Amino acid sequence: MKIFGVEMNYPLHNKEAADTLYNTETPVIFTKADSALLSGGKPFFVPDFTEQCEYETELVIRIGHLGRCIPERFAHRYYHEMTVGIDFTARDLECHLREKGLPWDIAKGFDGSAVIGNWLPCPTIEQGGVNKGLHFRLDINGVTVQQGNTADMLCRVDRIVSYISRFFMLKTGDLIFTGTPVGVGPVHIDDHLEGFLEGEKVLEFNVK
Repeated sequence: MKIFGVEMNYPLHNKEAADTLYNTETPVIFTKADSALLSGGKPFFVPDFTEQCEYETELVIRIGHLGRCIPERFAHRYYHEMTVGIDFTARDLECHLREKGLPWDIAKGFDGSAVIGNWLPCPTIEQGGVNKGLHFRLDINGVTVQQGNTADMLCRVDRIVSYISRFFMLKTGDLIFTGTPVGVGPVHIDDHLEGFLEGEKVLEFNVK
């Protein structure tokens, strides 16, 4: 199983992160180790190598069919399930590595950093697909701290799937975190996180 992430896929988050309305037609892709996966409501343990561990709430899709060099117009045939996930980031470590021009994989791909919720069926193409404007949000301790809408993505899901498949064979069970909207922030020990997709709670866990 492979875990892919997409950087800078919502314009307001780009301004939040880089002080610019960065725009691109080419997805910016990174990967996480398979040991990053955390599911089933298991607690997330803040690692000891960061003092600024931040949540990034995202729509996650799961690949359902083997595919390579998938044309964008057919990409919707290769995924059928979606959920809300958290791409945890050791922000202080990431910034330190970026400043030195070094790879920042360890700040994104560490164990437990890819949290996923329960799977829901994706809307069909006839229903508008995942880009029709699906709303998702994250609540921490009962307060909404981040929310997004898939209609605001710079690179739509089908474009992302097609692009990744040019470089990597997509296999059944591979996961794609499709990017985070504005509103990322830190988590703390004893926080209670809940993720919602179209109003349905699909994710719930505690921070330890």
